[in-house]
Amino acid sequence: MAQPTYDLITMGRSSLDLYSNDIGAPFVDITSFAAYVGGCPTNISVGTRRLGLRSAVLTAVGEDPVGDFILAFLQREGVETRFIPRKPGHRTSAVVLGIEPPDRFPLVFYRDNCADIELNIDDVLATPIADSRALLISGTGLSKEPSRSATLYAAEIARGAGVTVFLDIDFRADQWHDPRAFGVVTRLALSLVDVAIGTEEEIKAAAGAARIGITHSQISDPRVEGDVNQAIQQVLSRGPNALVVKRGARGGTVYTARGEIIDAEPFPVQVLNILGAGDAFASGFIYGYLRGLGWREATRLGNAAGAIVVTRPACANSMPTLAELEDFVAARGGL
Repeated sequence: MAQPTYDLITMGRSSLDLYSNDIGAPFVDITSFAAYVGGCPTNISVGTRRLGLRSAVLTAVGEDPVGDFILAFLQREGVETRFIPRKPGHRTSAVVLGIEPPDRFPLVFYRDNCADIELNIDDVLATPIADSRALLISGTGLSKEPSRSATLYAAEIARGAGVTVFLDIDFRADQWHDPRAFGVVTRLALSLVDVAIGTEEEIKAAAGAARIGITHSQISDPRVEGDVNQAIQQVLSRGPNALVVKRGARGGTVYTARGEIIDAEPFPVQVLNILGAGDAFASGFIYGYLRGLGWREATRLGNAAGAIVVTRPACANSMPTLAELEDFVAARGGL
């Protein structure tokens, strides 16, 4: 059997990330920003490439210098960019972030008329999804048309070809016309997914607040369990073989459709910036999964990658290399 062309194709948003250089300063006192590359699937394409996977990304950029900036960075990283269309009349996305550790990271999205939400079925057909080992889709890609249909179609192609489908739940409430719609659409997508990845907040949103007795104002309230376990079962009932719960400083847990619960311990570190940590986690986890590691070991790799990135200022630019990841884990007792 011929070897697949790519280990992983990621699909969805990309952006120019402008992050405050004034660490700890309130947003109104920021004097300068550093320019990086971001966007959940784009970050994961870089993270997995730095770990040695053959990674490609299906996103879209405008015919603008910001798009040039993103493409140049990805090409330097060795991520395949040939499937990234330019969308005339649409702008490459941007994000602006303040950094006030340990727990204030004010974030502003600039995604009006953005290019990546214009991904369409023709763009999917031009991408060799069936000739890859895995596809990653994300929740924000489901937020609007034509990206929504394109994302679901990509997952259908992958599923039909026996390609593993990962979903990063990626709940960004302000990217939806109604946060309740996020749960409705995500639950439809879950039937095409092998492994879903998300935080407790994202899982409660995907399960549907009303279905588990939570109001949307309570979704991010850690006191409202209401119930996280019930939300996990709601997500698993829609079809995934496993749900990986990112718990930050508390590590990660895998829940399988067979009823297994596998905990993976965290790697404690001093936090600089939490943005990008979840995408680093996904990168480490997917790398471990595709290497054939068990649930706990793959999740521990995800924990380690996330721990490294929270000590660094950026997202894609801060992803660890395989040597860095292995050294970090070895210095802390291994997997």
